[in-house]
Amino acid sequence: MEQAADFVAESNALSAVLVGLDADDWDRPTQFKNWTINDIIVHLHFWNRAADLALNEPGKFAEKLQTIPEPGKGSGLRDFEQAEITERGAELLAVWRELFLDMGNRWSELDPRKRVSWAGPDMSVRSSMTARQMETWAHGQAIFDLLGIERLEQDRIRNIVVLGVNALGWSFKVHGRDVPDELPFLKLTAPSGAVWTFGETGQTDRITGSAVEFAQVVTQTRNVADTGLLVEGPVASQWMADAQCFAGPPETPPAPGTRFTRGK
Repeated sequence: MEQAADFVAESNALSAVLVGLDADDWDRPTQFKNWTINDIIVHLHFWNRAADLALNEPGKFAEKLQTIPEPGKGSGLRDFEQAEITERGAELLAVWRELFLDMGNRWSELDPRKRVSWAGPDMSVRSSMTARQMETWAHGQAIFDLLGIERLEQDRIRNIVVLGVNALGWSFKVHGRDVPDELPFLKLTAPSGAVWTFGETGQTDRITGSAVEFAQVVTQTRNVADTGLLVEGPVASQWMADAQCFAGPPETPPAPGTRFTRGK
């Protein structure tokens, strides 16, 4: 299952910029809700553990799920994660890295169609791995931005692009809007220069530009106004205005100009 290797590669790319950080750096607030680097890695490690528990011990995962605060309700979920994961700084980096490497090895041997339970509907292990890659990439963006580092993107971003495309209906539904009948036509350029297309070419609703920037919009790490995406048509415009490829309550994308790589 190549998504397991992509998850590990994404995690390795993030962990590489954390090696050697001072303890004070781990407590610096990012542009994502003022979460610190510690907060972000705690979050990623907590949900990696949850995904692995859902695979290996679904009964215990169901019990654990009953104790987890509902997302979007103040700081309850964040406090819960930090009570569960007590390591910080270099120690946190070590335990997070140990688990994601181990998961990558074990999950790569699974049937991608195998079903696992989750906080929402059950999903395939392929989808679970893609979700873990997406969260790592999206939350990692805040860390790269804080440190003033441009991430070297790879074509594994396609997994996140596909997740964003598949979440078109969810993006409208979670915001209380009618789901469009058709997907806007997408023509996106991959980091390698390859061109990826989705939807029918005859659509009046179209999105053209960088696959990375599309992924940034659907994961809400950038406002569409801060990208070079060419968005045409009312459905495409509404989608990019509040796209959300992740579960949970409706979230508001960052305001224009509030998420950026420092020093640029």
